[in-house]
Amino acid sequence: MLTRRVFASCAICGVLGLTASQVAAQPAGGITRTLLRQEDVPGTNYVNMQMLVEIEPNAMVARHTHPGHEGSYVIEGESELLVAGQPPRLIKAGDSFLVQAGVPHAARNGAAKTRIFGSFVVEKGKPVASPAPE
Repeated sequence: MLTRRVFASCAICGVLGLTASQVAAQPAGGITRTLLRQEDVPGTNYVNMQMLVEIEPNAMVARHTHPGHEGSYVIEGESELLVAGQPPRLIKAGDSFLVQAGVPHAARNGAAKTRIFGSFVVEKGKPVASPAPE
C-alpha cells in the first residue's frame, strides 16, 4: 500500500534514487535535504554522507533500501517507521534508529514537520537509495 503513494524521494534518507554526487538536487513531494558533510571511508569502497532531512507534515515515504547502513536521529517531529520484519515504530524527537544495508523500509510522517539528522555509509557510485518491492 505504501508504494501507491510514491514521492520522488526518500524522506528518511532524503535521497531516493540518487548517487552520492547528486544529493544537492532537491526532491519533490514535501521533502528537502541538505548534505552537511561527505567523506570517503579510508581503505574502502564506501562513503559516509551526513544529511539534514526535513519532511513536510503528513508526507509518505515510499518503501526503499540502501546499499549500506543508515543511522539517524530525530531532531523534531514524529513519523511512523516501517522496517521489513519489524513492527511499526513511532519515532519522535530524541529517538534514533538504525536500518541495515538492503533492508526495505518506509515511513509515514506525522502532522508536524519532521527534521532528521542522518548518517549513511554507502557504496561509492551506487544509488544512495532504491525503490523496494512490496
